[in-house]
Amino acid sequence: MIQLEHKIKDKKVLFVTTKNIDYIRNVQEITFLKKYSGRLKVLYSDKKNYIVRILEVWCKLIVSGRNYDVIFIGFAPQLVAPFFLKFKNKEIMIDFFVSVYDTLVNDRKKFSGHNPIAGLCRWVDTFVIRKADLVITDTKADAEYFIRAFHGDRKKFKTVYLEADKTIYYPREQRKRCDLADKYVVLYFGSVLPLQGVDIVLNAIEMLRDEKNIFFQMIGPLSPKYRAPVQDNVEYIDWLSQEELAEYIANADLCLAGHFNRDIDKAKRTIPGKAYIYESMGKNMVLGDNKANREIYGLSDKVFWTEMGNAEALAKVIVHCSRS
Repeated sequence: MIQLEHKIKDKKVLFVTTKNIDYIRNVQEITFLKKYSGRLKVLYSDKKNYIVRILEVWCKLIVSGRNYDVIFIGFAPQLVAPFFLKFKNKEIMIDFFVSVYDTLVNDRKKFSGHNPIAGLCRWVDTFVIRKADLVITDTKADAEYFIRAFHGDRKKFKTVYLEADKTIYYPREQRKRCDLADKYVVLYFGSVLPLQGVDIVLNAIEMLRDEKNIFFQMIGPLSPKYRAPVQDNVEYIDWLSQEELAEYIANADLCLAGHFNRDIDKAKRTIPGKAYIYESMGKNMVLGDNKANREIYGLSDKVFWTEMGNAEALAKVIVHCSRS
């Protein structure tokens, strides 16, 4: 973010987010703003219900923002779009981490591109990009897409890659459980958003049911729509705290990052958050071979590449790693 330092140096900054305050991108941006701004106020809600959280942030925004030079809006600035007019005399910076249109229409297939709601989503995305003075994206590939799709001004866009929380995710000594001492442990964690391609991971696991020296750990809730293989060399673990997750990652031999879905364009334009965590902990990992991942991991000796959408290719990479 060093290129953004001069834009906020010694200025009064209001950071706004509707996402939970400990969200990895929020932590990264708040840390940067604290270091370089003259004064920082963080406006957020700690309510668990997302709708209630958004409403509370709106209520706070009604009485905030007048005495600040810069308004920095974190994750999903579209959710506070009505307040952009209030900030018309301020410098507005937004983290355009996700597009509402891209997420609901292209990624999750909630609406067709011809649906009026899809049109509204496109309008909101275009509006916040047009009103912002600076648009931050997580990859260059995403920036190129947003510029094309929403007629963005290229000069406004800056790419800032995600960073793992290094107070939690740092290299640790590997201490495997006794029953896994002689196993090659392969770990995957995360939610089951379509672009992650969890089905590809599960299919690869099933293909390797007879590889008794390989043991899989799947961490995180699995949707009932996925058929989870039941076999001796895999265990399914419910969601863990970040500290517990870090211990599991430390004890793994290979970590699966993704994205593995090749049918969703967004999967080819974004770097999975877990990749930054694995990198921070010095772990070997498997990445889907796409333009975004190669922006920063193209020369890494810790990365093994696999064809996206191909469970057999993923299985072959895992076997290769276990024998090398």
